Amino acid sequence: MLELDEYKLELQKYRTPLEEVKASLDIEGKQKRIAELDAAMAEPGFWDDVERSGQIMKEIKGLKGTLEMYGNIRQDFEDLETMIEMAEEDSDEELVTETGEMLRSFVKRFEDFRIETLLSGEFDANDCTVKINAGTGGTEACDWTSMVYRMYSRWAERHGFTITVLDLLDGDEAGIKTVTFQVSGYHAYGYLKSEHGVHRLVRISPFNANGKRQTSFCAVEVLPVVDDAIEIEIADDDIRIDTYRASGAGGQHINKTSSAIRITHIPTGIVVQCQNERSQHQNKDQAMKMLKSKLFILKEQENAEKMSDIKGDAFENGFGSHIRSYFLQPYTLVKDSRTGAENGDAYRVLDGDIDLFINAYLVWKAAGPEE
Repeated sequence: MLELDEYKLELQKYRTPLEEVKASLDIEGKQKRIAELDAAMAEPGFWDDVERSGQIMKEIKGLKGTLEMYGNIRQDFEDLETMIEMAEEDSDEELVTETGEMLRSFVKRFEDFRIETLLSGEFDANDCTVKINAGTGGTEACDWTSMVYRMYSRWAERHGFTITVLDLLDGDEAGIKTVTFQVSGYHAYGYLKSEHGVHRLVRISPFNANGKRQTSFCAVEVLPVVDDAIEIEIADDDIRIDTYRASGAGGQHINKTSSAIRITHIPTGIVVQCQNERSQHQNKDQAMKMLKSKLFILKEQENAEKMSDIKGDAFENGFGSHIRSYFLQPYTLVKDSRTGAENGDAYRVLDGDIDLFINAYLVWKAAGPEE
């Protein structure tokens, strides 16, 4: 059967890539690491340190999930080979149809898994901190910032990640001026590092009585959350700590006391803020962790190439520096300036369907694009 021959040829195309993925996974290394973590879990008092135990559990879950996914894909490949042989012997039309459906499912799962194997950077497995700042465009830009924040919230929800808002400043009339939040989950940074840069929106402005087309910008900064066990010395004289009243929801206690914290690291000019916790002490601890993370990354950036890989190049939050454009007028289209990836259903993208752009970025980076 011609159709069955095509399925057989299509499946064999994945034999070599499957072996390449296996080699890149370092299965023995992952199994050894799982054994080490299992041993750590068996130690007395393991659950007394909630933060450490949580980190270990997350790592084990990620490692076992990767090995299980590879095992399932390998099994699917072998099952397909068996089904093709059976269909060739029986000439069963129903079995041929089932084989085609299974092959399409295998291809999608394999390609998704292969993308995940590209997440091998130093910090890719970590949680991440995302900061979105409204740029050129006034109230329209603040509204655009709130739309981008919603886009990432929806994406995180679909992928089982959790979001914790660390700081938020509402716009004067609508939207958000700036928002900082943490995305927690295995490979959160590995995926969302693709979003670092300026995002441009083109649409008919709902804030313009003349119904004119408006272009707005917001800047997205993505940084990995660094392990709290890493030692970074921060001298008291090198930081300035300011307190202010938390804004937004949170109850009378939060809004009537100066519990929010802003820390400025004077030597580098780094500023971090946190207001989501109920007490000033908790907000200070969270802000210090964010500062520590940024300083560690700066310390590790011994050359410009590594700095570009981890934090991305500096950018202007306005015309000529955007990484991605979202058109809602006169047509709908989202296009990435770096990879060329595009999706004509802009509203679906804004509802959190950004995997196309994340995957395209990972492939683009793996291919070694010119900086």
